[in-house]
Amino acid sequence: MGKRAKGPIGRKNLKASTYKLIDLHCHILPGIDDGPRTTEESLLMATKAVEDGIHTIVATPHTLNGVYLNTVHEISSRLDSLRDVLSRSHINLRLPIGSDCHLCPQILKKIDSGDAVTINNDRKYILIELPSQSIPPLAKDEIFNLKLNGITPIITHPERNVIIQHDIQILYDFVSMGALSQVTAMSIVGDFGDSARHCAEMMLRYQLVHIIASDAHSFDRRPPVLSPAVEAAAEILGNYEEAERMVTEVPGAILLGDRVECPEPIRSRRGPGYLTMA
Repeated sequence: MGKRAKGPIGRKNLKASTYKLIDLHCHILPGIDDGPRTTEESLLMATKAVEDGIHTIVATPHTLNGVYLNTVHEISSRLDSLRDVLSRSHINLRLPIGSDCHLCPQILKKIDSGDAVTINNDRKYILIELPSQSIPPLAKDEIFNLKLNGITPIITHPERNVIIQHDIQILYDFVSMGALSQVTAMSIVGDFGDSARHCAEMMLRYQLVHIIASDAHSFDRRPPVLSPAVEAAAEILGNYEEAERMVTEVPGAILLGDRVECPEPIRSRRGPGYLTMA
């Protein structure tokens, strides 16, 4: 944990920093899911990300959500094409492979078959997306099985799940089992509404956030931008180094397949429902 920040933390402080950002969750591949439709828009997204200080984007298209089934072969092929276009366009952006895998039964078998792709395809970490309106009964079993087999699930945008918005204890239980959680940058700054913003703030305060990522889908409406969210998280935490770590050190360790050192989550003493009522 870093030293507590003194005074306002603003954009000038962020832009003065020499570090570069890692976006662990981004739908940047064209024509593969509900992200950009064309290579041209992917290029615009890449340019915007670099301008924000991002040097690495993990390409994480949806899979196994009942709409998209993106296998490791399909993602790899699209990724190679986009890397080639970025190189020819002189855009210096690293693009590791991944997927945004919908929570479903027997995820480990889906990984084995190539229907779900771990980050860097190295079977160390995988993004897991919950349904927006529910928590499936199988969630804890799947988290346990992944951890038992050396794969750490990263729960994506839990602050946008309406059940967790009413009871943050659910996320505490997942994190206590060894899962990590990734909050969406736009949620922290309020672009997904008050409920998601408030839940993200409480998650930060209760040490239930490990990664900030863009979950970008487009150049303009849902862009690959992290810096405003880092500033907002730093204000919430009163600790700039801790917010910075969520877009640098932690995703960097994940990309290397290393163990992530995290603070102990704090158990809420309040009952279900307090988040949206506060």
